[in-house]
Amino acid sequence: MGQLWDRLASEINLLLGRKAAVANFDIGQMTTYRTIAKCTLFVQVENQEELLTVSSVSQKAGVKIVVIGNGSNLLISDSGFNGLVVKLGNGFESMEINENSVEVGAATKLPVVARQTSSAALSGFEWAVGVPGTIGGAIKMNAGGHGSDMNDSIQSVEVIDLENGQKLRIGRKQLQFGYRTSSITSNQIVVQAVLELTDGIKSESEEMIKDIVRWRLENQPGGQNAGSVFTNPENQTAGNLIEKTGSKGHRIGTAQISEKHANFIQVDPNGKASDVFALMEETRRRVFSEFGIMLQIETKLVGFDND
Repeated sequence: MGQLWDRLASEINLLLGRKAAVANFDIGQMTTYRTIAKCTLFVQVENQEELLTVSSVSQKAGVKIVVIGNGSNLLISDSGFNGLVVKLGNGFESMEINENSVEVGAATKLPVVARQTSSAALSGFEWAVGVPGTIGGAIKMNAGGHGSDMNDSIQSVEVIDLENGQKLRIGRKQLQFGYRTSSITSNQIVVQAVLELTDGIKSESEEMIKDIVRWRLENQPGGQNAGSVFTNPENQTAGNLIEKTGSKGHRIGTAQISEKHANFIQVDPNGKASDVFALMEETRRRVFSEFGIMLQIETKLVGFDND
């Protein structure tokens, strides 16, 4: 297998004209959990052409490929990911505001979009200031908070299908947004999106952002975490259910349920993904045992048996 990855790395570097492919890469450090996970091969691409090139190489070689943004909703197994991890680089961080329309690259961070659109007197995206993800991942999972989500702002998205290299423009209705879901498949990678916002008042939007940031600081933990671990069951909140089982502060190895918010797991420096996953499963078992509700994991799992 080592020869395969060396060959792929050399081919990718030759095609991109730079040393972009890195073998045996500490990919866990590029997630917000900052775990010890490794991947067999890592490449950061800077534009759509590079993404298509790397995707083509991986398809021909028959190797698995995972594309990541900020790594803020991601847990990769300690045993590593036996495949190619592609990160969308700075070339995918862009934003162009034209009246109420905002064209934004997939790797652009949500808080940046929230602050810049508010400064431009546009309203409707203030909620995203406290979400530590990127536009691409947020669209795929219909991220949300504070009574709003991506569905409220998206006009259309552009995706690249990694299986056939096709570019598709998908409208909001076709995205079939639901609670933390969309119609975007695992092969489709969001590369760009168009937001449709409304006219606002700059001072009011900026005050709303301050209130959201203040609320998050008071109610949610910092440190190494990946945001909400479980989706909320209907008419319930996962955090409340977990708290009622007495699980706040419960620890397994290097991972601990936050004392501040029970739907967050915090990880020690160089922590283990196996501890995080074990804590997820133990938490699910406790909630099911007490309430008969099986919590669904919101975090994307890579390299696990059930990912």
